[in-house]
Amino acid sequence: MAPDPSRDPDVLVVDAANVAGSRPDGWWRDRPGAAARLHTELTGAGLGAVVLVLEGRARRGVPEGDRDGVRVVHAEGSGDDRVVEEVTALVHNGRAVTVVTADRGLVARVTDLGAAVVGPCTLRDRLADPLSS
Repeated sequence: MAPDPSRDPDVLVVDAANVAGSRPDGWWRDRPGAAARLHTELTGAGLGAVVLVLEGRARRGVPEGDRDGVRVVHAEGSGDDRVVEEVTALVHNGRAVTVVTADRGLVARVTDLGAAVVGPCTLRDRLADPLSS
């Protein structure tokens, strides 16, 4: 069953490395801490189901698992490949998926699968003002 692009997403898949890298706040000095802060921002933000994909050292910031509406998954290799795996499975199950990334290569891969895409600033704006839609 293909997702219906006219409806709101069932699941938001977040490319954590790309979102963290969108803001020059020193995240590169403490990747686990940046991942933990992003996870904290996402929990309780009222975004619905969220999948947070962590790669590299950022994986040490948040354990895998479900907590407060956010499912954390760790990429053993490429974070982009793990995002694509998640999107593939979700779309295959008929879920409407939106991916948060500005990575052009990843954008092409996930839109080919039927996912929508928003940039990191869209997510950051939403987290800063949860009443905006």
